Amino acid sequence: MNINLTLISQAVAFAIFIWFTVKFVWPPLRTAIDNRQKTIAEGLAAGERGKLDLELASRRSAEVLRETKDKSAEVLAQAERRALQIIEDAKAAARVEADKVVVSAKAEIAQEAERAKQVLRERVADLAVAGAEKILRREVNAAAHADMLSALKQEL
Repeated sequence: MNINLTLISQAVAFAIFIWFTVKFVWPPLRTAIDNRQKTIAEGLAAGERGKLDLELASRRSAEVLRETKDKSAEVLAQAERRALQIIEDAKAAARVEADKVVVSAKAEIAQEAERAKQVLRERVADLAVAGAEKILRREVNAAAHADMLSALKQEL
């Protein structure tokens, strides 16, 4: 055998092998490699999107938490203001009621004083009649002198 013929036959066999590999083996391998690369790229992109979504959700939750704290602080402040307003209203109502009670009590005291004065006038008139009767040692007719006694009551 000739070395050239062996070398040429091996070169032809290798060329046929390469052609067969390129024609029938390489396309499915290339498709599988491309699909795998595409899947890996999509997975990496999804991972990045997930990180971005997580960061965005974290920011949003922090913002919502801050807004909630602000709103709750505002609601508490409003409740405190309302409580103070209710207390002030109650104090004002109590003052008004106390003033009414004082005015009513003063009016009642004035009426009682007037009644006491009236009773005292009547008592003084009776004592004056009794004193005059004792001085004069005679009986004074109260019915006959009613006008004079009522004038005396008015003067007292």
